Amino acid sequence: MRKDKKHKKHTKLWLVLIGCLVIVVPAAWFLITRLEGEAPKLEIDLLPLALGRSQELALSASDADSGLRKLWVALLKDGKEVVLHEEVFPSASLFKGGAESEVAIKIPVAPQDLGFTDGEATLRFVVRDYSWRDWWKGNKTYADKTILIDTRAPKIEVFTSAHNISQGGAGLIIYRTSESCPQSGVTVGDKFYPGHPGNFSDPYIHLAFFALAYDQGRDTTMYLTAVDRAGNQSKSGFNYYIRRKKFRKDRLNISDRFLRKKLPDFESDLPQDSTLSAVDRFLMINRKMRQANNQKIAEICGTTDNKLHWQGVFLRLPNAANRARYADHRTYYYGKKEIDRQVHMGIDLASLTNSPVPAANSGIVVFADSLGIYGGTVIIDHGFGLFSMYSHLSFIGVNARDRINRGDILGRTGKTGMAGGDHLHFSMLINDTFVNPVEWWDKKWIQNNIRSKLEQVQSIQN
Repeated sequence: MRKDKKHKKHTKLWLVLIGCLVIVVPAAWFLITRLEGEAPKLEIDLLPLALGRSQELALSASDADSGLRKLWVALLKDGKEVVLHEEVFPSASLFKGGAESEVAIKIPVAPQDLGFTDGEATLRFVVRDYSWRDWWKGNKTYADKTILIDTRAPKIEVFTSAHNISQGGAGLIIYRTSESCPQSGVTVGDKFYPGHPGNFSDPYIHLAFFALAYDQGRDTTMYLTAVDRAGNQSKSGFNYYIRRKKFRKDRLNISDRFLRKKLPDFESDLPQDSTLSAVDRFLMINRKMRQANNQKIAEICGTTDNKLHWQGVFLRLPNAANRARYADHRTYYYGKKEIDRQVHMGIDLASLTNSPVPAANSGIVVFADSLGIYGGTVIIDHGFGLFSMYSHLSFIGVNARDRINRGDILGRTGKTGMAGGDHLHFSMLINDTFVNPVEWWDKKWIQNNIRSKLEQVQSIQN
């Protein structure tokens, strides 16, 4: 009997203990979870730390543990505080915390409309979560960011007076901004050519090479723009004169012999489709590959050195005859049928087979490899957005990042890519726009349009 009573007593104790564990452990887990102490995360996209006349603040907040409770943003200056955004997020339930674990918002801010003057100010951010910490107020993330309110647009002073430019030609403008501007330059029609500091001792003086594409006519508008750190933008017109230019029309007959000779070079780049004719394959190369290659060239020429590496007239391939010209409008025929139209963006120079190719001027090699229809290609950055390009090379003797002097041998002429015979395809570019190389071979043109402007501004600095 005593053993049975003792056994029952032990059983009850175990049941009580188990019951306590069943209640206490979840309760403890719940309390620990609801009392978690990790503060919400806050990310502010505000670079540079400046506010203009009107812009948006982009920020995101998150709390994976308890969920977001409240977000508060204010602007403070000279003892004045204006709440820019205040939002309370709903609770999912007592047990789950907040219904929102992550938010991304954009807050419009117009300091002048809010009664703030220019100068240093503070952006204050507060985020709370649904934790039971701080007497049920939640964990808090607090941040102050010192910013500059700047509602005045930068001023632009143009130093150069004459800007005569031909269709397909290049120009140079030199100007000064009244403050540091992360973006400034020339807009030509729908294209933008950035200006660059670095050539003069005054860091606010910029020079910008710009181009008028072959298909931009005399009605093309040009103007300077400058955008400061706060996003304020100004525009300034300048004097310019556009010379109209006509370009040649050329007829190219595509023969079966040419197709049999060239298409195998591009076999790995074409789809393995037996239904495609030789002409279809040629058109894929002449259209799609050409477009992809030009996009690659634009990408390569999207970054430039803020230093004028070159001097004097640009060299032309020695003892070479002109073949195709810049901006020749080519019509391709197969038999008597027109199959394609393209524009030739360079000058073809024919000399002896495998002739050495000199660098037209000093600079830094930014590309030295095979490039689709252009074959073996070298591209040189001459500084401030000016590039030269050498294509169809049979041999390349330089590497990317090599520093090249005027006249250094880059490689040898060839018939790689879509070349029908041994020659050099030579191009000049302003950023991603192909321009007429003939101007850069002309000493008088360089003196009148480039060198004299640089010397004029340099004399003002001295």
